[in-house]
Amino acid sequence: MPRNLLYSLLSSHLSPHFSTSVTSAKVAVNGVHLHYQQTGEGDHAVLLLPGMLGSGETDFGPQLKNLNKKLFTVVAWDPRGYGHSKPPDRDFPVDFFERDAKDAVDLMKALKFKKVSLLGWSDGGITALIAAAKYPSYIHKMVIWGANAYVTDEDSMIYEGIRDVSKWSERTRKPLEALYGYDYFARTCEKWVDGISQFKHLPDGNICRHLLPQVQCPTLIVHGEKDPLVPRFHADFIHEHVKGSRLHLMPEGKHNLHLRFADEFNKLAEEFLQ
Repeated sequence: MPRNLLYSLLSSHLSPHFSTSVTSAKVAVNGVHLHYQQTGEGDHAVLLLPGMLGSGETDFGPQLKNLNKKLFTVVAWDPRGYGHSKPPDRDFPVDFFERDAKDAVDLMKALKFKKVSLLGWSDGGITALIAAAKYPSYIHKMVIWGANAYVTDEDSMIYEGIRDVSKWSERTRKPLEALYGYDYFARTCEKWVDGISQFKHLPDGNICRHLLPQVQCPTLIVHGEKDPLVPRFHADFIHEHVKGSRLHLMPEGKHNLHLRFADEFNKLAEEFLQ
């Protein structure tokens, strides 16, 4: 059989897999160039929002690879100052979560998506909550995990414990070191600890607790019961104040439950989003 005919037969047979490629690009949004990755060709647009120091490539490998590409068009973004959305360097004014929420929504509008669902991890979960509250007509559904709506003394102690990146486990540190170089990584982590600690000095340690009653979209809160960074009471509080939300507990889950238990998490997210 001629090789090109064999190749075209294989290609047509494998076409679902051929379309799983991930494209990367940058787009100008709110005065910065935001980097994003995109995959899939489904009608349902889903934005993945990474955590502190995170990016699409470091935080969402199993989601970019395995979320259903027929049902979803999946976009993972790097917030300003993170990943490949540099310059500028990352900074943490008191409204940095609001700024990220506006950037995220404006990015998806720039990419011509009419409506989107959000998958937000950790800081990305906070950003997702704010986006859902402030842009209710644009957000379809939301899955968040490892997020908190306020900062307590207990949280501050946890944050201080991660200030010095040289004490992180090598497995957690290496990808971020490779992405940023050690100096930027270490400096930005310290700036983040100072940035998140600002909220403790606000009434009730408020980040976005006042916005939770404004969230209108169907919301799934996933919580790993062994999460060392975000205590269970945060998930319970969000569940209590986001009307009609669902709480799903993963007994063995830690902070990175979507990576550690990727298949279980992806299935949960897909079923909820459909």
